[in-house]
Amino acid sequence: MEQRRVDVVVIGAGQAGLSTGYHLQRIGLRPPGVPTATGRFVILDDNPGPGGAWQHRWPSLTMAHAHAIHDLPGLPRYASDPDEPASVGVARYFAEHEAAFGLDVRRPVRVRAVQDVGGHDGLLAVETDDGEWLTRAVVNATGTWQKPFWPAYPGRSSFRGRQLHTHDFHAAADLAGARVVVVGAGTSAVQLLLQIAEVATTTWVARRPPQWTRRPFDPEWGRDVVARVDARTRAGLVPLSVVAETGLPLTPEYQAGIDAGVLVPRPMFDRIVPDGVVWDAGRAGPGEERLTADVILWATGFRAALDHLAPLHLRAHGGGIVMDGTEVVADPRLQLVGYGPSASTVGANRAGREAVRNLRRLLGL
Repeated sequence: MEQRRVDVVVIGAGQAGLSTGYHLQRIGLRPPGVPTATGRFVILDDNPGPGGAWQHRWPSLTMAHAHAIHDLPGLPRYASDPDEPASVGVARYFAEHEAAFGLDVRRPVRVRAVQDVGGHDGLLAVETDDGEWLTRAVVNATGTWQKPFWPAYPGRSSFRGRQLHTHDFHAAADLAGARVVVVGAGTSAVQLLLQIAEVATTTWVARRPPQWTRRPFDPEWGRDVVARVDARTRAGLVPLSVVAETGLPLTPEYQAGIDAGVLVPRPMFDRIVPDGVVWDAGRAGPGEERLTADVILWATGFRAALDHLAPLHLRAHGGGIVMDGTEVVADPRLQLVGYGPSASTVGANRAGREAVRNLRRLLGL
């Protein structure tokens, strides 16, 4: 197995990974093969091309409907066609950023594990399907897209219809004429419901009712949300989603969906049967209720894709990783960006800068 050595390995080339690469360049680190007196870094990405998770989003998610996409550091994003698929527009912008700053992104490269080499050098080994990298530090920017969350539910394996996750959704037309149960109370559930309801019969179920809000997401509110998520990660708890902290904005489009009866959720069903779902007596009415379904769409979110870090035993009793900003408290050689309070486009940019500032101090760069 080929073994190479650098000072920093960045895993992932989404918003957080590219931000980190930009700031590593700013302090003098360069890709392998480029002259430098400071040190070297490499970015490893398992995607086929630029764009991070955005390149995999469903085609009907346009730039107009995508979450706010913050500018990458050093390269303003020019106005784009609001009807262009986000998977295309964001991928093009990310590719422009990589080219503009000469970021050496190796792809597709899958990281299998990160191991502690031991010894006085204090190195980490990043094992990939393309060899091994020895490094003084790792910045993990793998996001969540590769780890869709499928909740365990009674009878799920017995369902004879089709089950899919947001991760696998392509187009509402694929579900035309079907009876579809959409599970979840986040942005994806709402956006997909509005599309699917135009071509299919939909039923929305959620464990908790959506929290609609008319409050604009201003900087003060943003700081409050970040502080709450940060408190969880500092305590080693699993970070909650941004929507869990902010609620859903009650836009005119969403209000129209509520008025039409599409965006009106029912309580979560109790079990799944071969031809649909069931609410037990007392949950939705005086008796048991059955709903026939052809498709169950699980819009149930994602979890941080951190399985490759398992050999380092970073998990705390609370199920998360104890963090101090982007720094892993148990092992400062590890920086997690796009995790916890930095799991947003603007947060990812800031996290990249903070991670590099921490590594500059840790590695004496």
